[in-house]
Amino acid sequence: MTDQTVLAIEDLHAYFYTRSKQAFIRSVDGVSLSITKGCTLGVVGESGSGKSVTALSIMGLIQGMPGIIGGTMRFLTANGPVNLLQGLDQHVKIKRDSGRILTVAKDMTKWEKRIQGRMRGLRGSQMAMIFQDPRSAMNPFSSIGDQIRETILHNTAVRRRKQAREKAMDWLARVHIDAPRVRYHNNPHGLSGGMCQRAMIAMALAAEPTLLIADEPTTGLDATIQSRIVDLMAEIKTELGVTTLLISHDIDVIRQLSDQVAVMYGGTVLERGPANTVLTPGIEPKHPYTAALLSSIPDRRLIEKKGFLNAIEGDVLDTINTPKGCRFYPRCGQVNEKIATACLNTEPPLSSIAPGHDVRCWLFEP
Repeated sequence: MTDQTVLAIEDLHAYFYTRSKQAFIRSVDGVSLSITKGCTLGVVGESGSGKSVTALSIMGLIQGMPGIIGGTMRFLTANGPVNLLQGLDQHVKIKRDSGRILTVAKDMTKWEKRIQGRMRGLRGSQMAMIFQDPRSAMNPFSSIGDQIRETILHNTAVRRRKQAREKAMDWLARVHIDAPRVRYHNNPHGLSGGMCQRAMIAMALAAEPTLLIADEPTTGLDATIQSRIVDLMAEIKTELGVTTLLISHDIDVIRQLSDQVAVMYGGTVLERGPANTVLTPGIEPKHPYTAALLSSIPDRRLIEKKGFLNAIEGDVLDTINTPKGCRFYPRCGQVNEKIATACLNTEPPLSSIAPGHDVRCWLFEP
């Protein structure tokens, strides 16, 4: 971890037990990511690829059984780097058979006590999160202004309620909410979806955190409001220079706002590198999954010709029965005879194909 690295995740695992299938879902299964100071890392992938669970793991909000069960997560605090998951592995025991997880024994009391102790003083003040659904994440019985004010009082040096109130209204103005002194008194249900999302952004930024996590900030909004939220995020990046982890299934949003990008599938990272390389059609090499995602985006020429969208054949990976080989192998259209056996039997490593550009694919192995 360098002096410029704000967050470094190595081999993160988060599994959940499903009673209906009597098995463990590997929501996050060996994710490794890093974000440098002032940069925006975009995480893209289909639903179920593990993006949101990764974000919740960073914030220490995974409390289910078993939840986070392994990995390293180093965060650059005001007092230096801290491993947020240090010591948690001693409270978890996993029993496997031929790669399949049979049981996970977790001391929830000790685990919760340790993770909450680690996150105390960090969550809200040094790291903050914008959730997918702002209305469900905010208190429905309190005004948005009071909620931002409480964030300021609890996570900054401000202790006077009147001063915190003025700063809250200032943040409402900075995210372009009209008539902030009036909107201050509105409850979340009294605002439109776009206004509520702006209020959530103001709340997340009110303590001026080191790391901002934005989980699908444009989901559920119409096209016009989506565009305005994207413009607001771009303005915040330019004005504040906050380090950001941006999660979205919308590749255009990731492309507009990100410096670096990670492509996730089946609970792990298949490709990571500069956004202008990874997400630009025609620039090779790329992981077959990334190429398939880009080809499935509608463009003007396709619409004019009334053509059909390209689709990724097959179904999204069942992360209960994760294959021992490449996770994308059953849906990949670039498998050849030379690599077919390796793809079927051995998971490829995340290997460098260019400076700062890594791909998990046997096509690029020597």
